Amino acid sequence: MTDYETFRKKLLSDPEVLKEYEAHKAEFEIAMALIKARLAAKMTQLDVARRMCTSQAQIARLESGQHFPSMSSIHKYAQAVNRKINLSINP
Repeated sequence: MTDYETFRKKLLSDPEVLKEYEAHKAEFEIAMALIKARLAAKMTQLDVARRMCTSQAQIARLESGQHFPSMSSIHKYAQAVNRKINLSINP
């Protein structure tokens, strides 16, 4: 396991942390998808920000998992990292 995965597993073993994580799971999954797309494109937050004509701080907020980004922001982000969006709604 990577250091991140080990750390994540340890955190989520705490029932209170797990409960809070589950309450905000969608935001965290969106943030992780954005970060993975950026890293796969070998780009920094600043690179993405420049392509989106915004600030690095705004990209950091999008990647923070603290809120739901708009579909428009996700679309612009995907274009900036040369990726396509796949949306899935599951039971």
